[in-house]
Amino acid sequence: MKKSLLSILAVCALSAGLPAVAADYVVDTEGAHASVNFKIPHLGYSFLLGRFDDFSGTFSFDPENPKAAAVNVVIDTASINSNHAERDRHLRSDDFLAVDKHPQARFVSTKFETANGESGQLHGQLTLRGITRDIIINVEKVGEGKDPWGGYRMGFAGNTSLKLADFGITTDLGPASREVELMLHIEGVRQ
Repeated sequence: MKKSLLSILAVCALSAGLPAVAADYVVDTEGAHASVNFKIPHLGYSFLLGRFDDFSGTFSFDPENPKAAAVNVVIDTASINSNHAERDRHLRSDDFLAVDKHPQARFVSTKFETANGESGQLHGQLTLRGITRDIIINVEKVGEGKDPWGGYRMGFAGNTSLKLADFGITTDLGPASREVELMLHIEGVRQ
């Protein structure tokens, strides 16, 4: 008995010194607890709001080492939804997203700069219309914890602005409409 107790204590002592392991999460799109939204000025008079209805993604996060966070998101560009069918057809055309040639947009993170693990800047590469650019997303942790179904969830909100011309979108929408703001709300289920 004494030998077993010593073995258990030794294992616990050794384990205490091991670094925490990052948890992997799948973005909860099935339960509609995540969204990829956009906002762009319309001629400088109002704002056009919309979203992408179909996307998927994963992220990895270790509270003990938040700078090692990793994110990978794929968006079905044809799923753009501005609540106006004729405009959405135009947004899918070669003037904008060129979804026939580029059916997906992808974001892959490269680093996360944070001082507190709760907010920071997520750096990564966004590929849109076949063009890859480095972007920075301002990120804030919304929360984490157990859900009512026995799982564990973590959520983040983020935003960034993109210059349309950087991704080959040169259709002139006026000087007020040369950048689009992306607003991301991501809730992941731990695997």
